[in-house]
Amino acid sequence: MTTTPTDDPADPSPGPRPGAPGTSGTSGTSGVPAELADAMTRAIKRIRRQTGWRLEPYGITPGQARALRTLAHVPGCETPDRAMRLSDLADKLHIAPRSATTVVDALEEAGLVERRPDPADRRAVRILLTEEGRAAVERILQVRDEVAQDYFGEVSPEDEEVLLRVLRAAEARFLEAGPPPRTSPPGAAR
Repeated sequence: MTTTPTDDPADPSPGPRPGAPGTSGTSGTSGVPAELADAMTRAIKRIRRQTGWRLEPYGITPGQARALRTLAHVPGCETPDRAMRLSDLADKLHIAPRSATTVVDALEEAGLVERRPDPADRRAVRILLTEEGRAAVERILQVRDEVAQDYFGEVSPEDEEVLLRVLRAAEARFLEAGPPPRTSPPGAAR
């Protein structure tokens, strides 16, 4: 059995403080959507932290793991004409191309990917998973499954299905509506 550090003691609460803004019973809001967002944020932080700790012995950061998983989703990712372009990887990861270059540099140095010129456009670079990279993706998926099982292990399969269905529906509605316009908070200096 592997032991991992406990969660951050600065964030020990299982939920919001009673009477905190956005909780049920405060004037002007139902509080449930805000409480749900807070619970999701805590869950994501804890899952990411555990994933990072478990990937550390393999020398893989969470950002590198995301990049490898993204590359592995491309059918034929081992052949230059089918592998993902560096610019497309940056887009998929929602990061700047320069940041994607930094991630790919580290992955290439570790022998998990290699750069090749794009056969259709010599100015572009495609990122190929190596055999070691495919093995790393398998480890990442195993760690991801272990962390998810640890976190959701006491939740019934029925409740997992409900939660997944609700999150998928919320995401679909959000994507359909598009992100809300960015506005300054009330009272903020302009």
